[in-house]
Amino acid sequence: MGGFFGAVTNDSAISDVFFGTDYHSHLGTRRGGMAAWDAKIGLQREIHNIENSPFRTRFEHVFQEMRGCAAIGCISDYDPQPLLIRSSLGTYALCMIGVINNASQLIDRYLSFSGGHFDAMTGGNVNSTELLAALINQKSNFTDGIRFAQQQIEGTASILILKDDGSLIAARDRLGRLPVLIGKRDGARCVSFEDFAFQKLGYETEKELGPGEIVAVTADGLETLSPPGDEMRICAFLWTYYGYPTSTYEGVSVELMRYRNGRIMARHDKETGSNTNVDYVGGVPDSGTPHAIGYSNESGIHFARAFIKYTPTWSRSFMPTVQTERNKIAKMKQIPVPELIEGKDLLFVDDSIVRGTQLRETVEFLYNSGAKAVHIRSACPPIMFGCKYLNFSRATSDMELIARRVIHDLEGDEGMKHIDEYSDFSTERGKKLRAAICEELHLASLEFQSLEGILEAIGIDRDKLCTYCWNGRE
Repeated sequence: MGGFFGAVTNDSAISDVFFGTDYHSHLGTRRGGMAAWDAKIGLQREIHNIENSPFRTRFEHVFQEMRGCAAIGCISDYDPQPLLIRSSLGTYALCMIGVINNASQLIDRYLSFSGGHFDAMTGGNVNSTELLAALINQKSNFTDGIRFAQQQIEGTASILILKDDGSLIAARDRLGRLPVLIGKRDGARCVSFEDFAFQKLGYETEKELGPGEIVAVTADGLETLSPPGDEMRICAFLWTYYGYPTSTYEGVSVELMRYRNGRIMARHDKETGSNTNVDYVGGVPDSGTPHAIGYSNESGIHFARAFIKYTPTWSRSFMPTVQTERNKIAKMKQIPVPELIEGKDLLFVDDSIVRGTQLRETVEFLYNSGAKAVHIRSACPPIMFGCKYLNFSRATSDMELIARRVIHDLEGDEGMKHIDEYSDFSTERGKKLRAAICEELHLASLEFQSLEGILEAIGIDRDKLCTYCWNGRE
């Protein structure tokens, strides 16, 4: 994933962008970058590796080394950005959130007619942001260039540009899979993925961009360069997992959605008698916790934190690119509360079950700590497809996903014809999937939130939501 933040002010923008970008650190831990524009200095840019040190620590010197009334910042899990680009459109700084799935074809096409080149990274790959710039620069203005780029890209690209006149251009991706919001205060405006990031800095929400909408942003105003489209497919997983609890997307609070989601799961378990003899309900921290609170409130089963994640020095466990490191970090972070585990029947709500590797480690840890039984509830349906629109849960092969692998083990390629049945707890195939995962992960019971349940919890038009990872429908 990744996130960006930009601001243009009548004084210095460095502080706002420093803190605003830092508030996106939950979306990535690999690269951080900032660019600024000053009337005397022009454009400046810094990029740092933040895998072993947080954004704040790596960029605390920018207050002395950067100047400008306009700036942008980016947290990225993949390519270094923002980049400084010099082209026929001028010199500008550029960052993006999303993924370009057809990068190889676009690169070959560009090289075939341009006679140009790209700065190749290790393995010959090209920075996606540089490729985006090459697409934008094929048109005579930024608006046409951005529209052209988004039409050519298979995937997703939300875009933030800092021009060499101190103004910003922001564009939400063509189908609005990710949010882009505009904040305002006296003498300043900002652009952000997360609304709480600018609210903490004294801005109020002025506008949430629509799908494909492009705007020009100055300290004193906002101009629509291209209106929003009618079709939206915002990622439903935003609310379930990677959105920050205090954020609001399309008017729906992340934290409140998770409470509703937990209550819906608890109602289902009540109806089926699946939560009897449970001593405590807890969340697999951190994002599973609000789902568990909702579950506890609805079921009447006491909420307890049977283990705590030690986070002061450990990065988010899903971020390292090497699976063995993710597993090790997840294990090191788990600190038990023995009095709440030993001899207890425990029900935990996890935000999702992707590969199942970390959940296996967690369950083993709980049994080794004395748990009598461990029940798991997933706050979303079984993940059947690796996301092809965002840099999140992008498995090398769908067979890395535990649900898909188990289905293949049960009936081979034939199982792919019955994905909907496997997702449904009431069918024979659905029961077999859950039983097989229970056996593999040593669970006393397992249930997934239904697609209807999660759509109810979000509460917006289902046609505006992307649910591809659960049902393969775009």
